[in-house]
Amino acid sequence: MLSVKPWKADAIMRLVLSVIVCVYAGSVLTSTGHYIIAGGKAGPWLFYPLAAVAMISMVVTLILIGRPWQAERFGRWMLVLLICAYSGLFVGAWVQRLAGEDAAEPSIWRMVVATLCFQGVGLWLIARFLREQQSTWTEGFGFLNHPRQAVLLGLLAALIFLPLGWVLQHASALVMTHLPHFKLEPKEQLPIHALRVSMSWGGRLTFGAAAVLLAPVTEEVLFRGILYPAIKQFGYPRLALWSTSLLFAAVHTNVVTFVPLVALALVLTALYERTDNLLAPVAAHVLFNALNFAELLVLQRVGGL
Repeated sequence: MLSVKPWKADAIMRLVLSVIVCVYAGSVLTSTGHYIIAGGKAGPWLFYPLAAVAMISMVVTLILIGRPWQAERFGRWMLVLLICAYSGLFVGAWVQRLAGEDAAEPSIWRMVVATLCFQGVGLWLIARFLREQQSTWTEGFGFLNHPRQAVLLGLLAALIFLPLGWVLQHASALVMTHLPHFKLEPKEQLPIHALRVSMSWGGRLTFGAAAVLLAPVTEEVLFRGILYPAIKQFGYPRLALWSTSLLFAAVHTNVVTFVPLVALALVLTALYERTDNLLAPVAAHVLFNALNFAELLVLQRVGGL
């Protein structure tokens, strides 16, 4: 049974908002990188000042969000926050447009930057969250609760679930392709496209390390370790289970993998409930990503022969 967590609602909200800002900042960074390499629709005299304004606005937004809310200063704080947030949002959108449509083309390094801005910076934001809650990683996520058993159970669950996940993914693609009046068409997943067009093994391995080691840790802490128990403790266990599972699948932004990722999230949540140790879903998630990444590399190599 999962133990009670001391997470506060305002701290969770600020954490989630900070993650969203970091993800958006990552998209602006990748657009800026594309402009530096390939140019864009505007001269540097316009593009670079706009990019600087967007990034500075988002940094200030992060700083303001990170401060605890105080009732006596809430009005002034909210006004400055909204000004900075909307400045970063609209100027950032302008920057991405000036960088050109090619700036959104998936690539290994774009995927790495996106992962670092979401999962990488996310770890730092979670560490800040834990300090504010006066908790530690070990206390907050039960790392000392039978760690060996938790890890072994997680690895076993990943091995059992993997074939089911592949079946669900293929079934989703078939449904999208063959059902009449189904308007959506299955698209190549961004990681697959990035691996296919990349000629650099250094980039592939860097992306693999981020996807296999970094992403599972941050995602499990955020979705299973923080959001799930918080919503459950508000008195909505079913809402906690399904909302975090659906959100987990949605952030991967691919229709074909949505159903298998929802199923995976349900398994990962059950592991956390069963062990009261986040190492169990982390281990399962790491092995699941590792096996899928290995499959991508094998299929790419076979396809290139």
